[in-house]
Amino acid sequence: MAQAHRLSWRSPLVRWSVLSLIAMTALFAFVGFVWLPSVQGDFSAQGIWATICRAAGVPESWSRSNATRGGPVSTQVVMEPALAVSGPPDAVGRGATLALNCTMCHGAQGMSISNAPNLAGQYPEVVIKQLRDYQTGKRSSPIMEALARNLSERDIADLAAYYAYLPKARTAPTTYDETLPALVRVGDPLRNIAPCISCHGGVDQKLGAPWLEGMPRDYLVEQLVAFRAGDRRNDAQAQMRNMVRAMTDSEIEEVARFYARKSANAEGR
Repeated sequence: MAQAHRLSWRSPLVRWSVLSLIAMTALFAFVGFVWLPSVQGDFSAQGIWATICRAAGVPESWSRSNATRGGPVSTQVVMEPALAVSGPPDAVGRGATLALNCTMCHGAQGMSISNAPNLAGQYPEVVIKQLRDYQTGKRSSPIMEALARNLSERDIADLAAYYAYLPKARTAPTTYDETLPALVRVGDPLRNIAPCISCHGGVDQKLGAPWLEGMPRDYLVEQLVAFRAGDRRNDAQAQMRNMVRAMTDSEIEEVARFYARKSANAEGR
């Protein structure tokens, strides 16, 4: 029996099977640990351990915070449920006064006729986060940074309460009953793209995720392109950058046109 076992390793079939297995293992290791990471736009060689972790989809370190990983912190705002709660009774009135500085771009009632986002009915924590990010420079806009620079925490909360109070710009939420673009409805798991409606309303709404229904198309295209290029970086844990990185120009256009289909300035676009 032992002799037969030893002789079996001399068989051409067994020998070629072992060699094929070794070759395939080497090939897959090269593809997973070298080629695939290198074609990612944000790839940088940081040692074999970092490469293995990246290929496996796990953190290089479980203890270090984002601030100590060498990259800039994308936002300093922590999304807490308290941010979604309206302020004191006079918050809306104070916010309406402060919003007079915002009407040129965002409209007298929070409905833009330009390429600025509609704010009427927007979730309060969304307005709070974006204004704080403008204050700290985590989101870039010369106009918005200048306007937000001198706002107090109370001012920001009052503005958020006012816009949340306005008649809803939000149309009926997106549902599966509609004919949806694939990326809106189911995403693309093979490219790590989650469905838009899993965060932005329709199926679920995540704290801090803005309502997109009725937003100006050009604004949505501009922001998605900025996320994809890394020019906009105030998404916590790079959530939007990771989603849009693999999207093509035509997919960005399709998603933006879908969400803008019911906007006041969607006609003719």
